[in-house]
Amino acid sequence: MEYFSPRTLNETLILMKKWKGKAELVAGGTNVIPDMRARAIKPQALIDISNLKNLSYIKEERKRIRIGGLTTVSELACSKVIQHYVPILSEASNQLGNPLVRNRATIAGNLADASPAADTAVPLLALEAEVLTNQRRVPIDQFFIGPNKTILKKDEIIKEIIFSKPNSNPKMGYFKLGLRNSMAISVVSVAILMEMQEKGCKKARIGLGAVAPTPIRAYRTEEMLVGKEITSELIEACSNEIAKEVQPMTDIRGSAEYRREMASVLLKRLIRKNIERK
Repeated sequence: MEYFSPRTLNETLILMKKWKGKAELVAGGTNVIPDMRARAIKPQALIDISNLKNLSYIKEERKRIRIGGLTTVSELACSKVIQHYVPILSEASNQLGNPLVRNRATIAGNLADASPAADTAVPLLALEAEVLTNQRRVPIDQFFIGPNKTILKKDEIIKEIIFSKPNSNPKMGYFKLGLRNSMAISVVSVAILMEMQEKGCKKARIGLGAVAPTPIRAYRTEEMLVGKEITSELIEACSNEIAKEVQPMTDIRGSAEYRREMASVLLKRLIRKNIERK
């Protein structure tokens, strides 16, 4: 197997074109190396992009936040900008793996692996983020197309993740249900962002993980919240609707029935917590 360590994005793209379909990109290696050990992938070449330092950053602009693809999960968890504007992304990042994994894993790697339980994908769905590659700009709800499958082509690399800053008084929450307190893969994860206007809900975005073949948005449940006063009856109706909207599977971490029920319960808790939060 060949090993390359390019110093620039252009050099990386040349290598990707040369080894199209036969090489794997590796940065933190927290997904690629275990897959190689398990013989799930057998690349003829490894392209180590960890030296592309210009793809590691968190930038606050007037109306949006930009995150470089090679920004580590640990940097997301500790960033004051992320903690201030979008704490759901900080919380999700802080619950990914363990400190050693978070120090190596990158946000682009977590998204490109496309696990249905991808931790950073869930809050990014609620934030309506966009994925910028070397070829195009894709809304994150169109980025995942199946378990461990994305729209990325063999010669495409994630350069940046972009999302708008929430309004001045957003209500948001995140919850990850796992089988243990650390190093847990999600059984169900939910992120919610709500913008309120007096007693009514002006905007609602809900992201979920581990309840479908890909991380998903709960569009029908969102529509039920928008323009309505948040009452106990509405919360109950939304929790019933989301149980119909998810498409969970049964695996060693939980049954489809359990995941459906917990998606309903967690959404109910997050909405109530949002409404109670000043």
